[in-house]
Amino acid sequence: MTQHLTSPISLTTVDAPDQPSPTPALEELYRGFERELLVPLWTEIGDLMPAHPRSRAVPHVWRWQNLLGLADRAGSLVPVGRGGERRAIALANPALGGRPFATPTLWAAIQYLMPGEDAPEHRHTQHAFRFVVEGEGVWTVVGRDPVPMNRGDFLPQAGWNWHAHHNAADRPMAWLDGLDIPFQYGTESQFFEFGRDSISDEERTTPERSRSQRLWGHPGLRPVSAPGTTSATPLLNYRWVDTDAALADQLELEDDGSAGTVEPGHAAVRYTNPTTGGDVLPTIRAEMHRVRRGVETAPRREAGSSVFQVFDGSGTVTVGDASWRVERGDLFVVPSWEPLSVRSEAGPSDSDSGALDLFRFSDTPILEALRLDRTAVEATR
Repeated sequence: MTQHLTSPISLTTVDAPDQPSPTPALEELYRGFERELLVPLWTEIGDLMPAHPRSRAVPHVWRWQNLLGLADRAGSLVPVGRGGERRAIALANPALGGRPFATPTLWAAIQYLMPGEDAPEHRHTQHAFRFVVEGEGVWTVVGRDPVPMNRGDFLPQAGWNWHAHHNAADRPMAWLDGLDIPFQYGTESQFFEFGRDSISDEERTTPERSRSQRLWGHPGLRPVSAPGTTSATPLLNYRWVDTDAALADQLELEDDGSAGTVEPGHAAVRYTNPTTGGDVLPTIRAEMHRVRRGVETAPRREAGSSVFQVFDGSGTVTVGDASWRVERGDLFVVPSWEPLSVRSEAGPSDSDSGALDLFRFSDTPILEALRLDRTAVEATR
């Protein structure tokens, strides 16, 4: 059976510069290309090589309270166990054809665990993290190491590590999951494997600090006995108390006339691998931003996409032509090369820091590895 291209080559491209004039001979040439499953570059170059990135994703916002309500209903109706594995509800960008992808490279989901519930052990090549916007009482068990999850904590986990979760509290808990599922799906490189059906009593303990924290959770210090550099961080919990202090210190230094902030009134820190100083995961960059009350950041474009979650405070976010007022827990997507600006409207009454705090993760490490990263900052509006 002869195969043909699903989209016939059009002669309408003759209106573009330097295109051949439509003739019966040209039409016959194009039909020959179709029969042999060939596409001439001159008819596609504008789509394949645009002047700047044109993301298939669009800016969009998801409201945390709406997500929580649906997750709570799912908690009553959908069990956690083999098959579904996780009660995770993914953000689906409205322009990506119904796929459960926040952007073409990033997955974001709300995961919900009921009191006393366990999410079974498994592993996958996808790199992952958990970020806790509220709540406590869940421990993630990575490589049989129970790791506490508390508000503001960032918990990265490299691919192909066994992991499970258990809720030791008397109430449900929700958190943000981030993974590079769309990237690995697109490159056809993913693997998955089931683990044990239940974790041991030792792993069900609830230590205040995990083994990884006791080894690696000391700023500027590393165990001499540890191996050399690792592609992903060996530290499994970056505590909010440390992140908060770093952001506060940046802004205090700015008040004293010292440099250190991204721009006036805008502090930011990046979570790093203590063995390299680089990103915590090979495919995901994670940061926390703090914007003072009343400050508006300059519009910024970056090649590659990102997802933000409001950790605290409130404000107005503008992504391209879209603009929303956001508050604690809300999530929004910034597609590749769309300009982003943020205005903080937070005050002491609705924010612990008196500012707008934003958690961000992006696919920047992939682009940097391929020398495709690019940033442009526009003049403040």
